[in-house]
Amino acid sequence: MCAARRERSVFLALLPWPERMRVARALRTETVGGLVLLAAAVVALGWANTPWSGAYEQLRDAHFGIAALGLDLSVGHWTADGLLTVFFLVAGIELKRELVVGELRTPATAALPVVAAVCGMAVPAGVYLATVGLGGGSTEGWAVPMATDIAFALAVLAVLSTHLPSALRAFLLTLAVVDDLGAILVIAVFFTSDLNPVALAGAVAGLVVFHLLQRFRVRGWWWYVPLGLVIWALMYNGGVHATVTGVAMGLILRTTPPTRARTPLPVSGPSTCCGRSPPGWRCRCSRSSPPG
Repeated sequence: MCAARRERSVFLALLPWPERMRVARALRTETVGGLVLLAAAVVALGWANTPWSGAYEQLRDAHFGIAALGLDLSVGHWTADGLLTVFFLVAGIELKRELVVGELRTPATAALPVVAAVCGMAVPAGVYLATVGLGGGSTEGWAVPMATDIAFALAVLAVLSTHLPSALRAFLLTLAVVDDLGAILVIAVFFTSDLNPVALAGAVAGLVVFHLLQRFRVRGWWWYVPLGLVIWALMYNGGVHATVTGVAMGLILRTTPPTRARTPLPVSGPSTCCGRSPPGWRCRCSRSSPPG
Protein backbone atom coordinates (compact mmCIF):
# COMPACT_ATOMS: atom_id res chain seq x y z
CA MET A 1 0.00 0.00 0.00
CA CYS A 2 1.43 3.34 -1.01
CA ALA A 3 2.12 5.84 1.70
CA ALA A 4 -0.24 8.74 1.86
CA ARG A 5 1.04 11.66 -0.12
CA ARG A 6 2.04 14.61 2.02
CA GLU A 7 -0.12 17.67 1.43
CA ARG A 8 1.64 20.51 -0.29
CA SER A 9 2.23 23.60 1.84
CA VAL A 10 0.24 26.67 0.82
CA PHE A 11 2.64 29.13 2.43
CA LEU A 12 3.09 32.07 0.02
CA ALA A 13 1.00 30.15 -2.51
CA LEU A 14 -2.35 31.02 -4.07
CA LEU A 15 -5.18 30.02 -1.77
CA PRO A 16 -8.14 28.05 -3.08
CA TRP A 17 -11.08 30.13 -4.27
CA PRO A 18 -13.36 29.48 -1.23
CA GLU A 19 -10.60 30.49 1.17
CA ARG A 20 -9.83 33.61 -0.85
CA MET A 21 -13.49 34.59 -0.70
CA ARG A 22 -13.55 34.10 3.07
CA VAL A 23 -10.43 36.24 3.49
CA ALA A 24 -11.89 38.94 1.23
CA ARG A 25 -15.14 39.01 3.22
CA ALA A 26 -13.20 39.24 6.48
CA LEU A 27 -11.08 42.13 5.21
CA ARG A 28 -14.22 44.01 4.15
CA THR A 29 -15.67 43.95 7.67
CA GLU A 30 -15.28 47.09 9.75
CA THR A 31 -14.06 45.16 12.78
CA VAL A 32 -11.04 43.75 10.93
CA GLY A 33 -10.22 47.18 9.47
CA GLY A 34 -10.36 48.80 12.90
CA LEU A 35 -8.15 46.10 14.41
CA VAL A 36 -5.60 46.51 11.60
CA LEU A 37 -5.47 50.27 12.20
CA LEU A 38 -5.03 49.89 15.95
CA ALA A 39 -2.38 47.19 15.49
CA ALA A 40 -0.47 49.39 13.03
CA ALA A 41 -0.53 52.25 15.56
CA VAL A 42 0.88 49.98 18.26
CA VAL A 43 3.65 48.78 15.92
CA ALA A 44 4.51 52.37 14.93
CA LEU A 45 4.64 53.51 18.56
CA GLY A 46 6.87 50.60 19.48
CA TRP A 47 9.16 51.13 16.50
CA ALA A 48 9.48 54.89 17.12
CA ASN A 49 10.57 54.26 20.73
CA THR A 50 13.23 51.63 20.03
CA PRO A 51 16.93 52.01 19.15
CA TRP A 52 15.84 51.68 15.50
CA SER A 53 13.74 54.85 15.64
CA GLY A 54 16.10 56.53 13.17
CA ALA A 55 15.01 54.12 10.43
CA TYR A 56 11.39 54.95 11.21
CA GLU A 57 12.05 58.69 10.87
CA GLN A 58 13.95 58.18 7.60
CA LEU A 59 11.05 56.18 6.17
CA ARG A 60 8.52 58.77 7.33
CA ASP A 61 10.49 61.70 5.85
CA ALA A 62 11.35 60.06 2.52
CA HIS A 63 9.98 62.18 -0.36
CA PHE A 64 8.50 61.07 -3.67
CA GLY A 65 5.91 62.45 -6.07
CA ILE A 66 5.54 64.93 -8.92
CA ALA A 67 7.27 68.17 -7.95
CA ALA A 68 5.90 70.07 -10.97
CA LEU A 69 2.37 69.60 -9.63
CA GLY A 70 3.30 70.53 -6.07
CA LEU A 71 2.96 66.91 -4.98
CA ASP A 72 6.53 66.07 -3.92
CA LEU A 73 5.46 64.85 -0.48
CA SER A 74 6.97 62.75 2.26
CA VAL A 75 5.62 59.34 3.19
CA GLY A 76 4.04 60.91 6.26
CA HIS A 77 2.24 63.52 4.15
CA TRP A 78 1.09 60.95 1.60
CA THR A 79 -0.39 58.97 4.46
CA ALA A 80 -2.02 61.94 6.21
CA ASP A 81 -3.28 63.68 3.06
CA GLY A 82 -3.62 60.79 0.63
CA LEU A 83 -4.62 57.54 2.32
CA LEU A 84 -6.62 59.39 4.95
CA THR A 85 -8.69 60.93 2.14
CA VAL A 86 -9.88 57.44 1.21
CA PHE A 87 -10.75 56.90 4.86
CA PHE A 88 -12.76 60.14 4.89
CA LEU A 89 -14.47 59.09 1.65
CA VAL A 90 -15.74 55.91 3.30
CA ALA A 91 -16.81 57.89 6.38
CA GLY A 92 -18.61 60.42 4.18
CA ILE A 93 -20.43 57.65 2.29
CA GLU A 94 -21.57 56.07 5.54
CA LEU A 95 -22.64 59.44 6.91
CA LYS A 96 -24.64 60.16 3.73
CA ARG A 97 -26.40 56.83 4.10
CA GLU A 98 -27.31 57.59 7.71
CA LEU A 99 -28.65 61.01 6.70
CA VAL A 100 -30.80 59.64 3.87
CA VAL A 101 -32.02 56.19 4.91
CA GLY A 102 -30.48 55.61 8.34
CA GLU A 103 -30.92 56.77 11.90
CA LEU A 104 -30.28 60.46 11.05
CA ARG A 105 -32.86 60.87 8.29
CA THR A 106 -34.98 63.29 10.37
CA PRO A 107 -33.62 66.85 10.88
CA ALA A 108 -34.11 66.76 14.65
CA THR A 109 -32.10 63.56 14.98
CA ALA A 110 -29.34 64.82 12.68
CA ALA A 111 -29.04 68.14 14.54
CA LEU A 112 -28.17 66.51 17.87
CA PRO A 113 -24.69 65.15 16.94
CA VAL A 114 -23.92 68.37 15.03
CA VAL A 115 -24.67 70.48 18.11
CA ALA A 116 -22.66 68.06 20.25
CA ALA A 117 -19.70 68.36 17.85
CA VAL A 118 -19.83 72.18 17.91
CA CYS A 119 -19.91 72.14 21.71
CA GLY A 120 -17.07 69.60 21.67
CA MET A 121 -14.98 72.13 19.76
CA ALA A 122 -16.02 75.26 21.66
CA VAL A 123 -15.69 73.91 25.20
CA PRO A 124 -12.05 72.67 24.90
CA ALA A 125 -11.04 75.96 23.24
CA GLY A 126 -12.77 77.88 26.04
CA VAL A 127 -11.02 75.82 28.72
CA TYR A 128 -7.67 76.42 27.00
CA LEU A 129 -8.22 80.18 26.82
CA ALA A 130 -9.31 80.30 30.47
CA THR A 131 -6.27 78.28 31.57
CA VAL A 132 -3.70 80.35 29.68
CA GLY A 133 -5.49 83.53 30.76
CA LEU A 134 -5.09 82.65 34.43
CA GLY A 135 -1.55 81.37 33.96
CA GLY A 136 -0.34 84.11 31.66
CA GLY A 137 0.39 81.80 28.72
CA SER A 138 0.04 82.33 25.00
CA THR A 139 -3.39 82.12 23.40
CA GLU A 140 -2.10 81.22 19.94
CA GLY A 141 -2.74 77.51 20.43
CA TRP A 142 -6.45 77.78 21.22
CA ALA A 143 -7.40 75.58 18.25
CA VAL A 144 -5.18 72.65 19.24
CA PRO A 145 -7.61 71.04 21.72
CA MET A 146 -10.45 71.28 19.19
CA ALA A 147 -9.14 68.53 16.94
CA THR A 148 -10.22 64.92 17.36
CA ASP A 149 -8.34 61.99 15.88
CA ILE A 150 -11.23 60.72 13.79
CA ALA A 151 -9.25 57.75 12.47
CA PHE A 152 -8.78 56.24 15.92
CA ALA A 153 -12.26 57.26 17.04
CA LEU A 154 -13.87 55.44 14.11
CA ALA A 155 -11.46 52.50 14.47
CA VAL A 156 -12.60 51.94 18.04
CA LEU A 157 -16.19 52.46 16.89
CA ALA A 158 -15.71 49.84 14.17
CA VAL A 159 -14.32 47.32 16.64
CA LEU A 160 -17.25 47.86 19.03
CA SER A 161 -19.91 48.34 16.34
CA THR A 162 -21.41 44.88 16.79
CA HIS A 163 -22.11 45.65 20.45
CA LEU A 164 -23.58 49.14 19.97
CA PRO A 165 -27.11 50.17 18.99
CA SER A 166 -27.37 51.51 15.46
CA ALA A 167 -28.62 54.91 16.69
CA LEU A 168 -25.61 55.34 19.01
CA ARG A 169 -23.25 54.28 16.24
CA ALA A 170 -24.73 56.85 13.83
CA PHE A 171 -24.51 59.53 16.54
CA LEU A 172 -20.82 58.85 17.22
CA LEU A 173 -20.01 58.68 13.50
CA THR A 174 -21.61 62.07 12.83
CA LEU A 175 -20.01 63.57 15.93
CA ALA A 176 -16.52 62.48 14.88
CA VAL A 177 -16.88 63.60 11.25
CA VAL A 178 -18.38 67.03 12.05
CA ASP A 179 -15.85 67.66 14.82
CA ASP A 180 -12.92 66.88 12.53
CA LEU A 181 -14.32 68.96 9.67
CA GLY A 182 -14.88 71.87 12.06
CA ALA A 183 -11.26 71.71 13.18
CA ILE A 184 -10.10 71.66 9.54
CA LEU A 185 -12.29 74.69 8.80
CA VAL A 186 -10.85 76.59 11.78
CA ILE A 187 -7.29 75.84 10.64
CA ALA A 188 -8.11 76.94 7.08
CA VAL A 189 -9.69 80.22 8.20
CA PHE A 190 -7.49 81.32 11.11
CA PHE A 191 -4.13 79.58 10.63
CA THR A 192 -3.57 79.36 6.87
CA SER A 193 -1.96 82.32 5.16
CA ASP A 194 -1.14 80.78 1.77
CA LEU A 195 -4.56 79.87 0.39
CA ASN A 196 -4.67 79.52 -3.39
CA PRO A 197 -8.10 80.79 -4.57
CA VAL A 198 -7.57 79.55 -8.12
CA ALA A 199 -6.85 75.99 -7.00
CA LEU A 200 -9.76 76.06 -4.55
CA ALA A 201 -12.09 77.31 -7.31
CA GLY A 202 -10.90 74.45 -9.52
CA ALA A 203 -11.59 71.96 -6.72
CA VAL A 204 -15.12 73.34 -6.27
CA ALA A 205 -15.69 73.15 -10.04
CA GLY A 206 -14.55 69.53 -9.96
CA LEU A 207 -17.02 68.76 -7.19
CA VAL A 208 -19.77 70.35 -9.27
CA VAL A 209 -18.85 68.08 -12.19
CA PHE A 210 -18.86 65.11 -9.81
CA HIS A 211 -22.36 66.10 -8.66
CA LEU A 212 -23.58 66.36 -12.26
CA LEU A 213 -22.19 62.93 -13.09
CA GLN A 214 -24.07 61.52 -10.12
CA ARG A 215 -27.25 63.39 -11.01
CA PHE A 216 -27.27 62.02 -14.56
CA ARG A 217 -26.41 58.52 -13.29
CA VAL A 218 -23.14 58.25 -15.20
CA ARG A 219 -21.38 55.00 -14.39
CA GLY A 220 -17.81 53.83 -14.83
CA TRP A 221 -14.72 54.16 -12.67
CA TRP A 222 -12.83 55.82 -15.56
CA TRP A 223 -14.94 58.94 -14.95
CA TYR A 224 -14.70 59.14 -11.17
CA VAL A 225 -11.16 58.01 -10.35
CA PRO A 226 -9.34 60.59 -12.55
CA LEU A 227 -11.80 63.30 -11.49
CA GLY A 228 -11.29 62.46 -7.82
CA LEU A 229 -7.51 62.62 -8.19
CA VAL A 230 -7.73 66.03 -9.87
CA ILE A 231 -10.04 67.38 -7.16
CA TRP A 232 -7.74 66.02 -4.46
CA ALA A 233 -4.63 67.63 -6.03
CA LEU A 234 -6.40 70.98 -6.45
CA MET A 235 -7.67 70.91 -2.86
CA TYR A 236 -4.19 70.13 -1.55
CA ASN A 237 -2.56 72.90 -3.58
CA GLY A 238 -5.35 75.24 -2.52
CA GLY A 239 -4.07 75.18 1.06
CA VAL A 240 -6.98 73.24 2.59
CA HIS A 241 -6.53 69.81 4.12
CA ALA A 242 -7.04 67.37 1.25
CA THR A 243 -9.19 65.02 3.33
CA VAL A 244 -12.06 67.48 2.79
CA THR A 245 -12.21 66.04 -0.74
CA GLY A 246 -13.10 62.59 0.57
CA VAL A 247 -15.90 63.85 2.82
CA ALA A 248 -17.32 66.12 0.08
CA MET A 249 -17.38 63.35 -2.53
CA GLY A 250 -18.88 60.91 -0.05
CA LEU A 251 -21.70 63.31 0.80
CA ILE A 252 -22.34 64.09 -2.88
CA LEU A 253 -22.74 60.43 -3.83
CA ARG A 254 -26.31 59.61 -4.74
CA THR A 255 -28.20 57.54 -2.19
CA THR A 256 -31.63 56.21 -3.06
CA PRO A 257 -34.05 55.25 -0.30
CA PRO A 258 -35.23 51.65 -0.53
CA THR A 259 -38.53 51.35 -2.40
CA ARG A 260 -41.34 49.49 -0.74
CA ALA A 261 -42.28 46.30 -2.45
CA ARG A 262 -45.78 46.43 -3.83
CA THR A 263 -48.18 43.86 -2.43
CA PRO A 264 -49.48 41.74 -5.29
CA LEU A 265 -53.19 41.60 -5.82
CA PRO A 266 -54.68 38.43 -4.39
CA VAL A 267 -55.63 35.79 -6.89
CA SER A 268 -58.95 34.49 -5.76
CA GLY A 269 -62.37 33.44 -6.90
CA PRO A 270 -65.43 35.61 -7.47
CA SER A 271 -66.30 35.71 -3.78
CA THR A 272 -63.32 37.94 -2.98
CA CYS A 273 -62.61 39.68 -6.27
CA CYS A 274 -65.01 39.30 -9.14
CA GLY A 275 -68.01 38.97 -6.90
CA ARG A 276 -67.23 42.26 -5.10
CA SER A 277 -66.17 44.36 -8.06
CA PRO A 278 -68.33 47.50 -8.36
CA PRO A 279 -70.53 47.80 -11.46
CA GLY A 280 -68.59 49.03 -14.47
CA TRP A 281 -65.18 47.97 -13.03
CA ARG A 282 -63.13 45.47 -14.93
CA CYS A 283 -61.89 42.61 -12.77
CA ARG A 284 -58.09 42.43 -12.44
CA CYS A 285 -58.14 38.91 -11.07
CA SER A 286 -56.32 36.35 -13.12
CA ARG A 287 -59.15 33.91 -12.65
CA SER A 288 -62.38 34.21 -14.57
CA SER A 289 -65.76 33.81 -12.98
CA PRO A 290 -67.17 30.31 -13.36
CA PRO A 291 -70.15 30.11 -15.70
CA GLY A 292 -73.63 29.87 -14.39
